[in-house]
Amino acid sequence: MASSEVALHEGTGGAARSSVINDFSIQVATVNGSGSQSANSILLRTIFQMGVPVSGKNLFPSNIQGLPTWFTIRASKQGFIARKAEIDFLIAMNPETAKEDVMALKPGAAVLYDEPLALSGLRNDLAFYSIPCDKLTAQVCTEAKLRKLVRNMIYVGAMANLLELDMVEVEKALRKQFAGKVKAADLNWNAAKAGFDYASATLTKGDPYRVERMNATAGKIIIDGNSAAALGAMFAGVTVVTWYPITPSSSLVESLIEYMKEYRIGPGGKATFAIVQAEDELAAVGMVIGAAWAGARSMTATAGPGISLMSEFTGLAYYAEVPAVIWNVQRVGPSTGMPTRTAQGDILSTAFLSHGDTKHVMLFPSSVHECFEFAGTAFDLAERLQTPVFVMSDLDLGMNNWMSDPFEYPEKPIDRGKVLSKEELDKLGGFARYKDVDGDGIGYRTLPGTDHPGAAYFTRGSGHNEKAQYSERPDDYVNNMERLDKKFATARTLVPKPATAGEGSEIGIIAYGTSHWAMVEALHQLDNECGLKADYMRLKGYPFSAEVHDFVAKHKRVYVVDQNRDAQMLQLLKLDLDAGEVAKLRSVRHFDGLPIDARSLTDAIRQQEGK
Repeated sequence: MASSEVALHEGTGGAARSSVINDFSIQVATVNGSGSQSANSILLRTIFQMGVPVSGKNLFPSNIQGLPTWFTIRASKQGFIARKAEIDFLIAMNPETAKEDVMALKPGAAVLYDEPLALSGLRNDLAFYSIPCDKLTAQVCTEAKLRKLVRNMIYVGAMANLLELDMVEVEKALRKQFAGKVKAADLNWNAAKAGFDYASATLTKGDPYRVERMNATAGKIIIDGNSAAALGAMFAGVTVVTWYPITPSSSLVESLIEYMKEYRIGPGGKATFAIVQAEDELAAVGMVIGAAWAGARSMTATAGPGISLMSEFTGLAYYAEVPAVIWNVQRVGPSTGMPTRTAQGDILSTAFLSHGDTKHVMLFPSSVHECFEFAGTAFDLAERLQTPVFVMSDLDLGMNNWMSDPFEYPEKPIDRGKVLSKEELDKLGGFARYKDVDGDGIGYRTLPGTDHPGAAYFTRGSGHNEKAQYSERPDDYVNNMERLDKKFATARTLVPKPATAGEGSEIGIIAYGTSHWAMVEALHQLDNECGLKADYMRLKGYPFSAEVHDFVAKHKRVYVVDQNRDAQMLQLLKLDLDAGEVAKLRSVRHFDGLPIDARSLTDAIRQQEGK
């Protein structure tokens, strides 16, 4: 820590302690349904507005209300935005979990708690702060029925005092949260001030954590991945969206509905899109395939259980070669699993979804920026390759708050792929729908309504030849399946290339999706703590491009990071690599449902390296 970042203050008992500036995690423990989300968002945004890199993770139960919920805020002057395993400052507001939460803290942490919980006697190695939330709320809110709604703002104000947050920024964040609701904003602002004033007059600072202004967030935004994906889909030209609600994907379509209502209403108030809630996920993907066959850019969003139901229709789209975009916002399984916990558990099942020989294109966004970008990429790939494309997000990315640069307006023209127009058909005279003309495995297609006698063809999920005629001839089937395999090889050259960092180490590390942010920090820890340097590759798409094979070939040992029990990405790599390269692969797994953290990766790699 640089000397300019160190300050002294009088802590509990008068002992001088060094300040920890802009580098800590806060955990807010409340009850689901208590309205704490607004308060937590205001606290996060205040730190962000003070120029400090920040991220937020919401850990909530799968029922509507009444069970414990935790929200973690990480501030990092170095820009690390993965979840931090250790909690530095606990805000304890839930009687059911308060003692357990306190006992899990490391020595030197701080606890702000509601006075009736009486937590200060549990340990003598923590800094405790007690605030009478109900008493302070009653002073600023005369209507008893409204007190529950503003109660959480008391701890926001108290934390602003303890962390030295600028109350001007608190008010700015608060009024943004309650935009258009002046009365609610005023009431909550009074509660925040009451918490701040009480802490200022009563509490003695006994912990080292505080915030100082930086300039590391200028021009950046905070957004969740599902909202970013919805924006990306709209800009990509989606016109038909079908879905069945399922956590954690529901907010993607809900956000898209709002965006489309605002920006896709044509002259006379007529919608230029269709968004349909189907009776189940099977019906939803069937509608997507039908709309895509008719020429629409269509998509659905779901999670693991929905993906399972979509298996048969996905096979139809693969074999009949109909484009479709499917967002899989992954959660913990199998079965119902833990629907509000995060995972990367659908990699293998999605890659080969459906019966028979099927292989599907997948994209792996790691950021909200890529959720926006890959929406357009997915539609272009689906139409270029005439096949389903799966975008493999997860709950952590989809539903949590992430800091990002603003999204660029897409300048690249939409790629509809090999679609024959009337004019082209006039020149050709006709076409064979499933014939490989160009040697890339991709046939030409027409859209329904094309005004030409040679435009029509049968779209078959049963055996067919290159002219789309029904066939059970063995040679027709073999030729068709080999062509589909050639098309998959073409996809290797079209999916986004992996990103790499470092060069020359004998150790390589491969990660994907939200594991990226923990891995970036873990690379820093490995270098600083034990001098272990490693080259890094982040996968963006499947099938794997030549760069992935080259990366493995250059290293003696390659660690593959998965957020699932069965090392599913490692298993996919094993199927793809030459036999001599497979022995290099080593697994690092994280699958407890919590967002992945850097420390678990660092410790796992150090252990396997004997460091």
